[in-house]
Amino acid sequence: MKLDILVFAAHPDDAELCCSGTIALHIKQGKKVGVVDLTRGELGTRGTSETRAAEAKESSAMLGLSARENLGFADGFFANDKTHQLEVIKMIRKYRPEIVLANSLADRHPDHGRGGQLVRDAAFYSGLRKVNTSIEGEIQHEWRPKAIYHYMQDRLFVPDLIVGFGQEEMDKKVASLKAFKTQFFNPEDQSGEPQTYISTPEFFESVIGRARELGKPIGAPYGEGFEVEKVVGVKDLFNLF
Repeated sequence: MKLDILVFAAHPDDAELCCSGTIALHIKQGKKVGVVDLTRGELGTRGTSETRAAEAKESSAMLGLSARENLGFADGFFANDKTHQLEVIKMIRKYRPEIVLANSLADRHPDHGRGGQLVRDAAFYSGLRKVNTSIEGEIQHEWRPKAIYHYMQDRLFVPDLIVGFGQEEMDKKVASLKAFKTQFFNPEDQSGEPQTYISTPEFFESVIGRARELGKPIGAPYGEGFEVEKVVGVKDLFNLF
């Protein structure tokens, strides 16, 4: 299956937290979008790898994803090395996306920066003909996405571009986050698990507030910010937000 956009995320829920408004917008436009989670999030204080897998499945259905996979890398201990790069390359060559969205290149959680750098490097190597990969014995051919955009996570930065969207996409973003009942604020939670940085009601409110703040400078109700290492160009001046 060829996808228009392939989103890589260090943990299940990174994509929902950081770029699900962008995902929902492009799916509404008829684009095919998929997510590849690098780890199962097994080191998370709340929930388990099994509950997070179920939550990711529920969220994927809400967003209307065309595909979602999990590479099963070790949460907290995966590396940006040949072994891990080859697994990411396999996903890029399998889905042949035009655009890749990936973790921020530097962030509060070490996995985020490492994940962003891993995907960036793998996307380059994926375009090299002499890097050999196969899935179930089928040889893959080289493929390099046209662009990689790194989504904003915990750390604020001045975005190189902002994707603006409306209330419909914001509602889907909120619904996709609420699917992760063990991770984010859930008023019905009776698990007794310890509170974390992201499970408070204040954190959930901050996600909505940031989306409003990012939409403001481009005249959109909501927005999500991205950074790029390659200069972004436009074909004309009439298709800007």
